[in-house]
Amino acid sequence: MTQNSKTGAAFIAGGTIAGAGVSATVGGMGLAGGFGAVGIGTIPVVGAGAVVGAAAYGAFKAIAEGDAAAIATMGVGAVGGAGVYSVVGGMGLVAPKVGLAFGIGAVPMVGIGSVVGLAAYGIAKLLDESGIRETPAQLFERMEEKVLLMDAYSEALMELDAFLSGEDLNQKFAVLEVEDELRSLKAEFKKKSEFVTPKPSTRNIEPEIISLTTQLPEIWRCVRILKAHLAAVNAIAISPDGTTLISGSDDRQVNLWNLKTGKWLYTFSGQAEAVLSVAISPDGQQITSGSVDCKISSWQMDTKKFLYTFFYLNSPYSHNGFVNSVAYSPDGAILVSGAADKTIRIWGGNTGTVKRTLNGHSDAVLSVTISPDGKILASSSADQTIRLWDVKTWQQRYILTEHLGAVNTVAISINSQTLISGSTDATIKLWNLHTGELLSTLVGHSAAVLSVAISPDGKILASASRDGIIKLWNLDTGELLQNLSGRNPVAFSADGKTLVSGGNGGNIKVWSQMQSFDKFTLDSVLSGKWWEVLDVNQSYHPKDVKLAYLRLARLYHPDVNTSAIAKASMQAINQAYKEFQEQLNAHKYISFDK
Repeated sequence: MTQNSKTGAAFIAGGTIAGAGVSATVGGMGLAGGFGAVGIGTIPVVGAGAVVGAAAYGAFKAIAEGDAAAIATMGVGAVGGAGVYSVVGGMGLVAPKVGLAFGIGAVPMVGIGSVVGLAAYGIAKLLDESGIRETPAQLFERMEEKVLLMDAYSEALMELDAFLSGEDLNQKFAVLEVEDELRSLKAEFKKKSEFVTPKPSTRNIEPEIISLTTQLPEIWRCVRILKAHLAAVNAIAISPDGTTLISGSDDRQVNLWNLKTGKWLYTFSGQAEAVLSVAISPDGQQITSGSVDCKISSWQMDTKKFLYTFFYLNSPYSHNGFVNSVAYSPDGAILVSGAADKTIRIWGGNTGTVKRTLNGHSDAVLSVTISPDGKILASSSADQTIRLWDVKTWQQRYILTEHLGAVNTVAISINSQTLISGSTDATIKLWNLHTGELLSTLVGHSAAVLSVAISPDGKILASASRDGIIKLWNLDTGELLQNLSGRNPVAFSADGKTLVSGGNGGNIKVWSQMQSFDKFTLDSVLSGKWWEVLDVNQSYHPKDVKLAYLRLARLYHPDVNTSAIAKASMQAINQAYKEFQEQLNAHKYISFDK
């Protein structure tokens, strides 16, 4: 290979790595338009990076050699981009969780076509210099095969992240064997059962119980999984009486559930795009949702009747961007909304008429909440700040700037004294709500914190992260109490005895406190089908199932988790993974026979 061809390969490799970095930072993205909406995963973003890298090399060669062919390829690509726009129409690139949203018009589409054309020119030059007799299409096909290897790259990154965060345990779980783990756990349980006869009232075993349970007197366990939606759940809210749950999803639906029984009650339809936020009025009579379609909608709880859409003045929309968050004041008189258009809007809670628009944030507003005493509005933004507003005057009190990433979520304690924030910088911060003073920082998540919730008694904080782990913290001491396998969002019931969280895909998990360890059984820890225990979709690729298994192993393995729930949880996880492997092997055997 010539030096020039090495240079071209370096350009493409650099673009590929940049694409991977964009995907890792931004998370889920999608294209939305008149044709609907489609997701953009890691591999397409990586591939786009490779194309840009090839285009950069094409530009480099064109400038160096003054080759007019480069201009011709750009022209062909531009015509192609214009053709795509004329057929598909307006499009937009969206990444709801980081507040990214912008349109792709005719001119940008032409530009994109030009880049693709320049990439084709760069690849052609690379082929010519390397002496490889392949067509550009053949090389693109080979490049695609390499890009598909990014799955292995992502797995390696996960292992590296675990190593750097101290969770690697000398590669223990990278070579974890299911059968060996099951046998060792069974042997350990058998040995302990032979050595000690359980006597709950016996004084000499009391120290052991204390050592295992001082972290959390009540162990939280998943008691129910709701098969909720056809796509990811973005928002949940629980009625003031704790009997009703509502959920909003990427499937454009708002679902109503009986929280006590898990029974589905009703589906509210009408949103044109994904639902990003939901709220229930303090009297429990009104449901409100905010959507990617830039609208806020409301329904009557008891009659299930659609009430109205919150329109801003003469606009057909509530905001000029995604409605990321909605929240009622304690008296229900007002509803506040935060959106990707950088604004906060104040609405009549019972009328849907706009009262005021608050400006100040320089990027998308991701979360809004009003203190239980009704005096302070807190808003957080992708601009890495939190702003505190006086509800009477709507003047800003403080701007909090300690986070190093987008502030995705804020919550206020029931006594209206403490503000909690979660950020893309993977930290949780506690603030004095009235002075803006930073009180403490909780560190433990390995990825962006997307949702936080405070128990009604103010003792426990629940935080959900993109790393697939929910952490429970002692708010008084900052001590980590328990790790749960689940996803954002999170919310406590009014009595504090139930925690609701997102689950895998469109599922919702309902968690409850276990008061007595004497009643502790394996079935009460992790139960259900193997994919429910491992928190994956049944159709997941084996590598993704393995990654989920390793993540759970790091969470529950007795070497790192000394709680009473850990060993039995590890057994359940191992059993689930064993069932998956047996099913996989059986499927291969059947396929081979055929």
